[in-house]
Amino acid sequence: MMNIKNASELTGVSSDTIRYYEKIGLIPRIDRTSSGIRNIDKRIIGRINFVKQMRSAGMSIENLLKYMNLVDSAEGSIAAQKSLLKEQLEAMVERRDDMQAAIDHLKWKLEHYEEHMAKSEADLKKLEKEHKSQ
Repeated sequence: MMNIKNASELTGVSSDTIRYYEKIGLIPRIDRTSSGIRNIDKRIIGRINFVKQMRSAGMSIENLLKYMNLVDSAEGSIAAQKSLLKEQLEAMVERRDDMQAAIDHLKWKLEHYEEHMAKSEADLKKLEKEHKSQ
């Protein structure tokens, strides 16, 4: 058992974020000591780490809440859980593809700087000069 500061250090999730996750139900209600200090166990640590991973993967709080509610529900549907995870994977692949396209474009610009970028920059400078002289 550990307090919230220790849990924060262990998981790399801030104490405020852990409190927020508890407040909105992403992690179960944390037991407290008689003096009111949160007493966090391995179950909560595991849940914090899972939520952290899914947030890092870009899953929205809304979809993560839906997913965790399915996990926690006695009637939780594996098909529904898999569907949410599939949606997340598709969104991540799309973001990766968009990022790769941007990387490829920037590489092309660097490889063709003299014949492409230098001329474009000169044209922009010329237009800026003309604008200022008006």
